[in-house]
Amino acid sequence: MFKRFAGAIAARSMLLERCLPLKDTEDLDTSSAVDRVSAAEIRSPANLPAFDRSAMDGFAVRSDDTRGARPHAPRFIQDFIPLRTGMAVPRGYDAVVMLEDAMVRGQVLEVKAEVHPHKNVARTGEDVMEGDTIFPEGHRLRPPDLALLSALGIGKVKVYAKPSAVIIPTGGELVDAGSRNLMPGEAYEINGLMARLYAEKWGAYACKTEIVPDDEELIREAIRSNLDADMIIIIGGTSVGEKDYAPRILSEMGELYVHGVRLQPGKPTALGDVAGRPVVCLPGYPVAALSNLYLFVRPAIKRMAHLDDKPPRVQARLARKMPSKPGYLSLVRVAFRDDGQVEPIMVSGAGILSSVARADGFVVVPEELEGFEEGDMVEVVLYE
Repeated sequence: MFKRFAGAIAARSMLLERCLPLKDTEDLDTSSAVDRVSAAEIRSPANLPAFDRSAMDGFAVRSDDTRGARPHAPRFIQDFIPLRTGMAVPRGYDAVVMLEDAMVRGQVLEVKAEVHPHKNVARTGEDVMEGDTIFPEGHRLRPPDLALLSALGIGKVKVYAKPSAVIIPTGGELVDAGSRNLMPGEAYEINGLMARLYAEKWGAYACKTEIVPDDEELIREAIRSNLDADMIIIIGGTSVGEKDYAPRILSEMGELYVHGVRLQPGKPTALGDVAGRPVVCLPGYPVAALSNLYLFVRPAIKRMAHLDDKPPRVQARLARKMPSKPGYLSLVRVAFRDDGQVEPIMVSGAGILSSVARADGFVVVPEELEGFEEGDMVEVVLYE
């Protein structure tokens, strides 16, 4: 159902309903699977450690031979074997005396501390037993997780496929950054770069097309040519001007279910679907585009990639009043001061990208509030 000027949270819910977790899987080398999500339960094929091993530099002994040993009443043992940390404890020996608690005197070991059975010994399977479930399906694989899998000899893991996102920047005034000097009325295309980098950071394979001029048929062709992607992100052309074609194109090629969101900044946003592919149309102003990336694109990619959508957040006190527009969800940029408080940088100005570069994060002001007062505790979503 089409909604004009939908609430921001309702619009996001409609998008996420269409961005289902991907079912495709792939087998990856364990060393390449960082931040990927396991697509099946991972069980241990072996014990870890695979044998009883010394946990200390010292001497393998029979614990009974050390009974009663004290610094001032040492025991003298003839049956011992020097070991380094990690070496196998030979069969018949059940403990290790630490190097600092013993001294070799010719063919005899002087032991100054009693050890009980298995003291300073990492026993077979003590860390992981063969057949144990190491990680469940749906677990995000971190570097220490992959180190554990490698220690068990697991060289491949089955993970969920990454979603793919294609970014289509539109606008006849745009020029590839660094390609040439700008003429009056022109601007370097930067939103596509920002969208691609964030999509990759959030767990997608992302690519940016060439800049598409404000031409209805060329925009249609750009969409048609990228329907193999899991998500299409169109930047620019989302308002109601003469050359703002994107919403109308979506309604004709597929379904347009949102055009206009009660979001500040980021009101001229459109959400749709073409051939079963979710399409997010972002405003061309950089700060508005960034707000929409966080509010819509981030949770959509995370959902498709089987990842939790939990951006880093901290609590902080407001250094001064933070106004907002009633009836709109507001994402207000803030910066931390030396005293740990935060202050709003700007509450308007969707095209001023430097305000984001100077910001540490943003505060979400709900629609029903008219901002926060000086001294209020607020939750700051940190820019990644």
